[in-house]
Amino acid sequence: MRPRQSRRRGTVATLVGSLLVLSAGQTAGALQATAAAPAPAPTTAASVDATQDQAARSIARSLADSAWRARVQHAALTSDEVPVTALAGRAGGGLKATLAAADRRIATAKGLDTKVGPLLRLRLGSDGMRGALTSGTAPWVAPATSDDAATTVVAYDSHGRAHTLDARHTPSHPVYVVDIDGSKALAAGLDVLDEQFRRYGLNSPTPTAASQADGTKRARAAGAGFWTSRITAVELSDDEEPWVKGDAEIYTLVTGFGQDGQVRVDPVDMPYLDNDGTVYRPNQILVNWSNYKYDLADAVMMEEDGSTNYRDLAKAIATALLTITDQGTYVPLVNAVLDAIPDDWWTDDPDYVDSWYTLAQSDNGTRYGARGNGWMTVEPYFVQEF
Repeated sequence: MRPRQSRRRGTVATLVGSLLVLSAGQTAGALQATAAAPAPAPTTAASVDATQDQAARSIARSLADSAWRARVQHAALTSDEVPVTALAGRAGGGLKATLAAADRRIATAKGLDTKVGPLLRLRLGSDGMRGALTSGTAPWVAPATSDDAATTVVAYDSHGRAHTLDARHTPSHPVYVVDIDGSKALAAGLDVLDEQFRRYGLNSPTPTAASQADGTKRARAAGAGFWTSRITAVELSDDEEPWVKGDAEIYTLVTGFGQDGQVRVDPVDMPYLDNDGTVYRPNQILVNWSNYKYDLADAVMMEEDGSTNYRDLAKAIATALLTITDQGTYVPLVNAVLDAIPDDWWTDDPDYVDSWYTLAQSDNGTRYGARGNGWMTVEPYFVQEF
């Protein structure tokens, strides 16, 4: 009995030892696999924020040169936005090359053609800083953040030291803010969206002969022109953004079914819509009804900032919308667009502003957004041909 028992113990010991070796081998293999696994690619917002931070550090160090510091001060006091990359050509020390490289990295991160040109700009954090700046207080330089919920801002001085500032209360010390030329980035981004939507088939192709004939009949009956929905007034709610963030850059994606029965998306730039809590009266055309099959369309309002990659956005929206087919009746598309927005947009900064379901050609009055973040007054407007 004992020999058998002894053999069992030996067998168990051998089995346990084998399992330990196997477990150790699997653990080591897992650790090796984990170590070998590539790190996840940074988000667009993280890439842009890091690049702006590096640019702010470089500009801050360059301000140790008194002549260059005076030139930047004059530009910041006489202009709301300073094209800092172009201005840096007079700084020396390779600053222009550093900022030009930063411009290219930002363009790539946002899915823009690097030929878009310089995107970085510099501005004074607030008008209340003018007195301290002109009196000779050495300015600090801070990168803008894409995070609306930020509670602190880091600014750098010419010695490379970091200073932590309150994001909700404008400091008395003069601070230059380095961020992106939102108008320029948005214009280039909307071109990318339009190009990509055409590529994915989300812009109606040239009408067929039959639809052209039908359209001609409708145009003649309407007096040679087309009906639109025009925005006569619009306002967004106050979102208490940090002082370091500049004016908003707003655009709207109008969605519906084109004359060919396919889903289409029309980007609409809204460059005037800078500040929340302000009523704007643009008289801007939002929907061109000649592009759509049904008397209904949806609108999703977005904000351009560091976390926007326009190629990724176009691909995500196309992937979601191309699964929706014309069933002979209008289908709201807002939810599909919102579901397509990349997850990191919701965690880094909510680029989604508001949405309007089922806008109709006959709408005449104030429509409130589904999110409750804004309203706009629309009216039917007929565009007459010459």
